[in-house]
Amino acid sequence: MGGSGGSDSLPGALVCPTCGRRDPPVLQPKLCSTCGEPFWYEPPEQVCAHGSGGDHPYAALLPPAPPILLGEGHTPLLRSQWLGPQLGLDLWYKYEGGNPTGSFKDRGASVLVSTLQAMGAKAVADDSSGNAGAALAAYAARAGLKATLFVPDHASPRKLAQIEAYGAKLNRVRGPRYRCEEAVKEACQEDNQLIYASHNLSPYFVEGLATVAYELCEDIPTMGEEWHVVLPVGGGGLLVGMARGFSRRERMPRLHMAQPKACAPLTNAILEHSPVPAEVDPLPTAAEGASIPRPHRGRQALSAVRVSGGTAVAVSEEGIHEAQKGLAQGEGILIEPTSALAPAAVPQLMSAGTLPVGSRVVVVLTGTGLKAL
Repeated sequence: MGGSGGSDSLPGALVCPTCGRRDPPVLQPKLCSTCGEPFWYEPPEQVCAHGSGGDHPYAALLPPAPPILLGEGHTPLLRSQWLGPQLGLDLWYKYEGGNPTGSFKDRGASVLVSTLQAMGAKAVADDSSGNAGAALAAYAARAGLKATLFVPDHASPRKLAQIEAYGAKLNRVRGPRYRCEEAVKEACQEDNQLIYASHNLSPYFVEGLATVAYELCEDIPTMGEEWHVVLPVGGGGLLVGMARGFSRRERMPRLHMAQPKACAPLTNAILEHSPVPAEVDPLPTAAEGASIPRPHRGRQALSAVRVSGGTAVAVSEEGIHEAQKGLAQGEGILIEPTSALAPAAVPQLMSAGTLPVGSRVVVVLTGTGLKAL
């Protein structure tokens, strides 16, 4: 791809979580040349110790770049008034729909756009089913960067309208979801100024997602208690980012992933005791944000779940819709179908004996349902 950029504009290192290889930071996302895994970003020690001097509340743990902010983060942590008492759990919701564009992707987009702009990017592109595209479009507009998005032609019309409202160029791609990734890579090859700002592959995006964990550790300060986090998983970035965040705070809960039965490569891998995502033939699902048959950070997500002592469940389409309706009418929280995977998984985890009665559980609600109406 074009626009490789110089590595001397950003201190720190790209680190492979599988083999430990260290490379200098670059603009375009890349895979480890030794084992083929996406990299993580590690800031220099002096930044970790003293902070980057920026306005971001977690600047000391993020790439040292002037932050592009829209008020993301510090989203509500709401105690369940319906599902928790019904199941006998100390259940809380981390409501990421409260972010500026309506999803957790704003956290990653803020750090990604901040970092790429500091490294000299003028134009960015990504492939997305909707939320990541809206987040990138918004933060690119805030930073004064041009944004181009490649989206499935069957994606939510409201999400596509949101992307266009921020002034991004929208390219609808026919066929399976992976065709969007192929299309954006082709575009970046043809245009040397266009940077592939991949929310699935970028090491900088993942660092932004770690902030969910930092906030939870502040909001739930009790040390020594076992606790659980349940979240929907598609590409694996949120789970991997949160695991990194919890490990830095030495507050690792048991991480449980929820996927749609229609596309559950990671859940199947957990059940099969496999270190790599299972091969799946995806079926249509309302949880479009989690319909990723070949997740780039799948191996990392599987490792994070196992290290934490967590597990995975697959949720039916009926379960998705029931959970979405239940939270709207029982809790007053309107979430999109992908978010509904997590609360739908909680009764299944209890039935399996994973969540004993009285457990403290945080369910991550990844996006607002306003885009799905």
